[in-house]
Amino acid sequence: MPLKLSNSGGEESLDTQICHMKNIFFSFSIAFIFSMILLMKGMAHPGGHYSESDKSYLNTWSLQNGETFKGNFSRADEQNLYLENESGVFSVPMRSLTEQDRNLALFKMARLEKLNQSLSIEPEQKAGFHQNWLLVGMVSLIMLLLLAPQKRKVLFLFGGLVFVYACSKAVGSTPSAPSITVIPKTRTTFLDSAFNDFKPAISTRSDNQYYYVASSGIPAHDKMIGITSWQQQVPIPQAYEGSNSWSIPLQPEYATVPLSTKTNLMKGAVAIAVNGIPIFNALNNRGEDSYIIGELDKWGGHCGRADDYHYHAAPMHLSGSNNTLPIAFGLDGFAVYGLKEPDGSVMATLDTCHGHVLNNGVYHYHGTTNYPYVIGAMRGKVNLDPATPAPENQILPQAFAKPARPALTPLKDAVITDFKAVGSNGFSLTYKIGVKNGYVNYSWDGNNRFTYTLIDTAGRSTTNSYQR
Repeated sequence: MPLKLSNSGGEESLDTQICHMKNIFFSFSIAFIFSMILLMKGMAHPGGHYSESDKSYLNTWSLQNGETFKGNFSRADEQNLYLENESGVFSVPMRSLTEQDRNLALFKMARLEKLNQSLSIEPEQKAGFHQNWLLVGMVSLIMLLLLAPQKRKVLFLFGGLVFVYACSKAVGSTPSAPSITVIPKTRTTFLDSAFNDFKPAISTRSDNQYYYVASSGIPAHDKMIGITSWQQQVPIPQAYEGSNSWSIPLQPEYATVPLSTKTNLMKGAVAIAVNGIPIFNALNNRGEDSYIIGELDKWGGHCGRADDYHYHAAPMHLSGSNNTLPIAFGLDGFAVYGLKEPDGSVMATLDTCHGHVLNNGVYHYHGTTNYPYVIGAMRGKVNLDPATPAPENQILPQAFAKPARPALTPLKDAVITDFKAVGSNGFSLTYKIGVKNGYVNYSWDGNNRFTYTLIDTAGRSTTNSYQR
């Protein structure tokens, strides 16, 4: 006689119950496998790679030379835009893009950086894990409804527990919003306090975006004395005025990635000193420390190929009597102080940009007597000239020098020993090779006619005039 088991729903044979249990196990296994397929699909990398179906959605990018190509944004940095299409990932120099597409790439880069900063990876992974378990529970419950009513109770309870667990763990998984640092707009009265001591040799004005500094490019202090590596250039007045004035942003913004001056900005100025003289990268356009190799005078300056005087080292002599006023302003809008903090205290430890944030919460740089002297990396955002590739790229806007004569070449073993004014529109420079002196005497008139008389160490004299 077959064995019978008793329960509240009546009597069934052991074979029948075993059959039902097999059906339940099979049904739940199907439900679980189906759920895990969805689970794995949900945990898969959500895009970022090109697929054949993306072909019709590829963006078109344009170069300055008129060439166009297709690809979707993958990532970007200050030098390159990385795109992806059916051929894979490829890079395009940022400087070669049209202004519109370069701005688009920078926007996408900034948005991606902001997203990365605002999301915490671990909570995100936990949230996805619990959401997928929610999917497992839901699908399991639906499949269990297909079973015989009297066999649902235990497994329905199991599915319900999975559902409740997933729901409870998903609550509160949204990451908190990041803190946003808003830099206050620089007061023009603060800038005036730094530049006023050098007026009327310089003049200033401002609008809603920039503080402008106009100057002749000729500082009041002595120049050129002490240079031991000389390229035969001498300082002449420059028209840093009007639309060619130096421009300091009034609303600085922190750069997502500070632009290092070790591999960038070896052309043009990175800052403007409070006496109206531009400050260039500590490295020359060959990547050499200008101070170390003897190219600079005792004030940290020399002349470029346009006979334009500028600093490469920090003009520490501009700190003022109390050493608490800025000696310069970076072309990103941040002030440069000397060896003391704005409150008169001893300079605090500097970061790799050669500055820090102190009591007032606003970033500033410091000038020092060691490399990088002024700016190690641009802490603020700057616009780069697309026509100048790194490392000889330059910041825009900035003022530009204009030469009067062709650039000369280095004069071996020459040491500049004297420099003095001759009248109101002229200078005389004395250099020495060995024990013999040579001279450069030059002047200019009101019509920008420049006359140079070169006397070498053998006493030979050559005079040339140039119209600028």
